[in-house]
Amino acid sequence: MALPGSSKVATTATSNLSYVLPQFDPNPSQRAAEIATDRVGYLYGPSLIGNSSFFPTGTLGDKRVAADVALFDKNATYITVSIENEKKPVAELITASGGFKNLSDYELLYKDQWKMSNPGGVAPGTFKNYTQDLFFSMERLSVGPFSTRRLHPRNDALPFQVDAAAVKRLTGQRLEDLLTSGRLFYADHSYQAKYVSQPGRFAAACSAYFYMHPKTNDFLPLAIKTNVGSNLTYTPLDTPDDWLLAKMMFNNNDYFFGQIFHLVNSHAVAEIVYLAALRTLSAKHPVRAFLDRVMYQAYASRPVGSQVLFNPGGYFDQGFAVTHDAVLDFVGQFYPTLAGLFQSNYFSTSLMNRGLLSSSYGPPLKHFPFADDAGPIVASIRKFVSAYVFNYYSSPDLLISDNEIQNWVIEANTHAKVLDFPKAPLDHRSTLVDILTQVAYLTGVNHHVLNSNGPSELSGTLPFHPSGFYKPIPSVKGVKDLVSYLPNLNQSLNQVTLGLRFNRPTLPEEHGELVDMFSASSFLNGQGAAVQKAAVRFRREMEAIGERVEGRGFDKKGLSQGMPFLWKVLDPRRLPFFLCA
Repeated sequence: MALPGSSKVATTATSNLSYVLPQFDPNPSQRAAEIATDRVGYLYGPSLIGNSSFFPTGTLGDKRVAADVALFDKNATYITVSIENEKKPVAELITASGGFKNLSDYELLYKDQWKMSNPGGVAPGTFKNYTQDLFFSMERLSVGPFSTRRLHPRNDALPFQVDAAAVKRLTGQRLEDLLTSGRLFYADHSYQAKYVSQPGRFAAACSAYFYMHPKTNDFLPLAIKTNVGSNLTYTPLDTPDDWLLAKMMFNNNDYFFGQIFHLVNSHAVAEIVYLAALRTLSAKHPVRAFLDRVMYQAYASRPVGSQVLFNPGGYFDQGFAVTHDAVLDFVGQFYPTLAGLFQSNYFSTSLMNRGLLSSSYGPPLKHFPFADDAGPIVASIRKFVSAYVFNYYSSPDLLISDNEIQNWVIEANTHAKVLDFPKAPLDHRSTLVDILTQVAYLTGVNHHVLNSNGPSELSGTLPFHPSGFYKPIPSVKGVKDLVSYLPNLNQSLNQVTLGLRFNRPTLPEEHGELVDMFSASSFLNGQGAAVQKAAVRFRREMEAIGERVEGRGFDKKGLSQGMPFLWKVLDPRRLPFFLCA
C-alpha cells in the first residue's frame, strides 16, 4: 500500500501485504498475465431481464455466476422453507374466519404470522393509519423515494389540471401558485398505460400531485389522475372510498416502479462497473479487493430472476396485474434515461436533481425520512472509502500513474458502456472516492430501500399496496365495495409470499449485514493500520445508527419522523451489505 513518504518506503510497505498497487508489485509480469487471463475469461454477454447492462460470460464469467447462484441458493433456502411452513396456517386462519369481508380482514394476513420469514413484522402504525393522507404522501419520502420530484417553477409546465375550487379548498391557493412557490411535487406513472394486463387483472397508470401546505409545510397528496379508461382525476374531497381506491391505484403503479427500478438502478449498474474491474484490475489491487467485498454474490440475482421471477408464468406473473413483458419494457425505457446513469444517481445528486434536497426553487421539506436515515450511512461509507483510498494513494501522482485504475475507467466508458461514468484520466482521488462510495451505496443502501425487507414491512403490504386489481378500473366515481377490487386469499398469498422471498432474516448468523460490510477478515487481512482503524470506526457508527433506528417511537401526535408509521428498514444491523435479491 502507498504510505506517506518516499516511493521506496511505499514499495517496501506494500510488497509484504496482500494488496498492492501495480507500480509497486514485485512481480509485474505475473500480474500482467493474470489480467490477460481475466480479459479472456470475463466477457461481456447479453443483458438479462431486458436491455440494460451486459452480463458476464466466458469461462471465468460463467464460473463466477455459477458460484454466486450457489451462494444465493444457500442463502435463500431458509426463507423458502420458512414461507412454505408458514403459509398454510395463514390460509387456514383466513378461511376459517370467512375470508376477506372488509378491508380490516386483510390484517389477518400478517398479524402474529410469518415469525420465521419476517421476524420484524409489518411497520407499526400500518393497519391503524394507512387510510390517512399523511401516511400515503410520506411513503413517497421514505419507502418509495425515487419516483417523486419537485416541479420547477420556471422549467416545468403543469402536467395536468385539477378542479380549481378543489385545489383552493384544500390548499388555500391556486395550482399555479403552488408551482411558482416551489411547493408542488409530481410523480408520473402514465407510461404504464401501455403495459398489457393479464386476463382478469387490471391496473391504472397514475400521475399524482403532492404539495407542501402553505401554512403547515406538511407534505400531502393533492390529486391522482388514472390515465386509463375515463381518465378520472381524484382528490381528497372525493368520497372516502373513491379517494382510498385512487391511492391504492397509485400505490399499485408505484410498487411496480420501485421493484423494477431497483433492478436496473442497483443490480444492473453495480454489476457492469464490477465486470469492467474484473477485466482490468488484478486481484491484488486494493480497489479490486474493495469491489470483491461489496459485490459479494452480485451475479446471482439476474439469472435467478430470469429463471423463476420474470419468466412466463413465474412469480411476477402470479402476483402482478401486468405481464412480465412490462418489466422488459420498463428496463428498456428507464435504464438508458434515468436508472442506469452512474453519477446522476449519486445519493445527494439524485435528490438535488429532483428538488428534494437543498432545493434552490422551493422551501426545504419539513421531514425527509429517507434522507435522514440514508444520509448518515452514506456519510460513514464515504468516510471509510476516503480513508481507504488515501491510504493507498498518498498523492494524486500515484493515482495518475496507476495503469490498472486508468484502464478500468477507460474500460467502463468504452467496452462496458457504463452510462454517465467519470471519464479518463482519473486524476482526482476524490473522484475515486465518489465511485467506490456509490457502488457501496447501491449494494448496501439503495437496493434495500425498495427491495429486501421493504416490501414485506410496508411497501408491498395489503390492502393498501395491491400488486394488481381484480375488477376493471372505475369509469365513474362512486365505488361502494373496495374489497371486490382486491385480491382474494390465494392471490393475496401470492403477493405476500413474493415479498417475503426477498427477506434475509438469517443475516446476523451469516455476518451479512451492512454493519459487517468492511469487517470480514478476508477483506481486512493484508490491510494496513489506517484501513483497520477505519473499519472499526465504520462498524461503530453503523451500530450507533442502528440503535437510534431501533429506539424510534411515536411522538405525542402519533408520528415518527413526521409519519404515522414507524419506518425501520434502514437499520444497518438488519440491512444486507450486498445485492441479496
